[in-house]
Amino acid sequence: MFRVIISGRFGDLDEAGRAAVLAASEAAFTEQGAFTHDGTLSSFTFRCQMPAGPDDDEQDATRRALAALDAYCQTYDVLRVAVTDMRTIKPRRRP
Repeated sequence: MFRVIISGRFGDLDEAGRAAVLAASEAAFTEQGAFTHDGTLSSFTFRCQMPAGPDDDEQDATRRALAALDAYCQTYDVLRVAVTDMRTIKPRRRP
């Protein structure tokens, strides 16, 4: 499983675009992706979770995350992308 966070800026949002972003606003990681944003809806953070195949890498996850963001049909500029491969996370054992 990959968790991808894309930080960016929206282009001009029309009313339908604003409604789509507001409807997908939450802080969770989902496969469809979810937005957090500033009050003006100009800056955003898009969080999504992508299944990981045995040969998938961060570039594959980034491409799929950008495709999930593109599915919202809004113009945007990407400022930053962070990818975490959850397969490499080691849980801490409590004593």
